[in-house]
Amino acid sequence: MSALEKSMHLGRLPPRPPLPGSGSSQSGAKMRMGPGRKRDFSPVPWSQYFESMEDVEVENETGKDTFRVYKSGSEGPVLLLLHGGGHSALSWAVFTAAIISRVQCRIVALDLRGHGETKVKNSEDLSAETMAKDVGNVVEAMYGDLPPPIMLIGHSMGGAIAVHTASSNLVPSLLGLCMIDVVEGTAMDALNSMQNFLRGRPKTFKSLENAVEWRCEGITSPEGSKSIVEGIIEEEEEDEERSESVNKRKKEDDMETKKDHPYTWRIELAKTEKYWDGWFRGLSNLFLSCPIPKLLLLAGVDRLDKDLTIGQMQGKFQMQVLPQCGHAVHEDAPDKVAEAVATFLIRHRFAEPIGGFQWKLLNGSEQYLTSS
Repeated sequence: MSALEKSMHLGRLPPRPPLPGSGSSQSGAKMRMGPGRKRDFSPVPWSQYFESMEDVEVENETGKDTFRVYKSGSEGPVLLLLHGGGHSALSWAVFTAAIISRVQCRIVALDLRGHGETKVKNSEDLSAETMAKDVGNVVEAMYGDLPPPIMLIGHSMGGAIAVHTASSNLVPSLLGLCMIDVVEGTAMDALNSMQNFLRGRPKTFKSLENAVEWRCEGITSPEGSKSIVEGIIEEEEEDEERSESVNKRKKEDDMETKKDHPYTWRIELAKTEKYWDGWFRGLSNLFLSCPIPKLLLLAGVDRLDKDLTIGQMQGKFQMQVLPQCGHAVHEDAPDKVAEAVATFLIRHRFAEPIGGFQWKLLNGSEQYLTSS
């Protein structure tokens, strides 16, 4: 399974909470429980990680669209966070808590159109152009003609949208750009097998707890989904040669299933296939051409394509590889991602360190110092 395939898990699901005292969500899905104790898969409230929530109204030709944002912090640059395809702004929850404790900044995590709690007139238009305009419109609606300094940070699809937003000059106060584990070459290679992956997911869930359990266990182990039977109906592959009577019976069965298993995906990513090419084709050159400081965070160096390899050798952007992470790097290693972003902000004098976080350059290598 490719890295991009793993990114398309759908998302109004809450993030994994960190272990007590760990400061990281990396092991959140493998909580140590005593003998006989049942693991708790109850949803975690957004207020545990963000300070406030707001629905931002954007005017357009057909009326008003409403974009959900989650916010933290009151001073410093705005870090505008764009989630991956099928995720939501809540994907950034643990990272938000980690970065806020290291540098003086403001967090705005946005539910992109068709995702999370955002409500738009045309939720099926997920073109790069439309979603980039959404980002610019939300910034204008929130801050008017004088927006504060803003750094765009995007994961996977969100990283692509961040680049399209930056290259189109839709955020006038943009000071920096960060892509997390999205590379044009790897993404384009993965698109051919995406539909097969989407057909292999559970179709519905009996409860939110079942959905959280599947996300915590079913996608982390090849055998995980086999142990999560109760509450999950596996999606069947469509057979074009089925007779009309079989299709009719299947529809009736699906109706009964929905009654017993009311939770399904917020967005049908399979229907957005016509936009996938537009998200990623030409992305590397667009990223390299943005005339602002840039940061690329990857789960593995093998993800670099030719254009980015050349650009990295020419010093056109900063790059950091965070090993032993899955595609959702900011969820698997929120503290490491927060340290990388905080160091980037401090190095360029975009933000001031707080909470004992210090950074300095020693013999040409970055050193992180955090207080215990």
